[in-house]
Amino acid sequence: MIEKDDVRAAVGAGILSEAQAASLTALAHSRRGARENLDPGDEPFELFKGFNEIFIVVGLAILTLGWIGIVTLGMVEFLTEAQTYLVTTSVIGGVMLWLLGEYFIRRRRMVAPAIALTVLFAGNAVYGFVSAYGQLVMIAREDYSSLPLPIALATFALLVFWLRFKVPFALAIIALSAFLVSVLIAANSAGAPANTRDLFLLSADGPFALITLVLGLLVFIIAMAFDMSDPHRVTRRAANGFWLHVIAAPALVNTIALSLLAQDSAASNALLMGILAMVALIAIVIDRRSFLIAAIGYIVILSRTVFSGQEAVITVFALGVFLVLLGAWWERVRSLLMAALPRFFPKDKLPPSA
Repeated sequence: MIEKDDVRAAVGAGILSEAQAASLTALAHSRRGARENLDPGDEPFELFKGFNEIFIVVGLAILTLGWIGIVTLGMVEFLTEAQTYLVTTSVIGGVMLWLLGEYFIRRRRMVAPAIALTVLFAGNAVYGFVSAYGQLVMIAREDYSSLPLPIALATFALLVFWLRFKVPFALAIIALSAFLVSVLIAANSAGAPANTRDLFLLSADGPFALITLVLGLLVFIIAMAFDMSDPHRVTRRAANGFWLHVIAAPALVNTIALSLLAQDSAASNALLMGILAMVALIAIVIDRRSFLIAAIGYIVILSRTVFSGQEAVITVFALGVFLVLLGAWWERVRSLLMAALPRFFPKDKLPPSA
């Protein structure tokens, strides 16, 4: 273990500069703060550090409501130039949010305000680009053919926001926005889906279910790239992977589950259970409870909407028992599973097992 005296000695010997020593000490404190209250093998997760962050988020919410009120009142004066007015207010709002991000995210490194500012920046970007490039009259008539371009531009703006502030939650919104843009483009070319279920049924007309699967797989691959670059999960890359797994799991499981449940046969139900077991094995190997809980959460929702009352109750109860038992024995199960994996498997790129 390297102590503070060792760092001071390194500075005195000229091995480290004072700036490098300060950065190294800050990194050590950050790593201890991320893991000090966690059991070995637990998954880091943080929404806020203290009630002051909640206080600031409430303030941001009230500030946003006030800004929306001001913009709404101003519409009366600039009604003849509505598009210019909307774009201008969006730019002003974006600059305000960016400056708030510089203080609360980069300087204060707050978690909850970072998430709130990310959501507000994404909403403001959509509002601005839809005002600039969307056909507002067509949108009012429920014609959304003009939306792919402004939402794609808003997604790019959020990507720039993430590159600057590195808020992990922003990647989840970017993934959802990419899904929305893809669906809108497909709807413009192949026709809108008849209902929401057709977005996820492989047997339905249109490419929507295939788009969901492909994007879900792509998001999962990106999440694994983040995870494998930080197997000990002490940097922000692990948090990026966490939020991407939350998006990838439903995208993959929901499409497969709905397609199998629509067949309503014993074979399809058995296959669904097998797929859920495979998802559980993947989650255990990559040590991501978030991936499994997001997948099973969608299955619970589907069971309440697809199954009959008795079947839904039994399914939900069985999944609850499975999650409780797996949570209690996660590390032991993972140790046995990792030991059984072949030597060529990149275990060194995954979190170590006990």
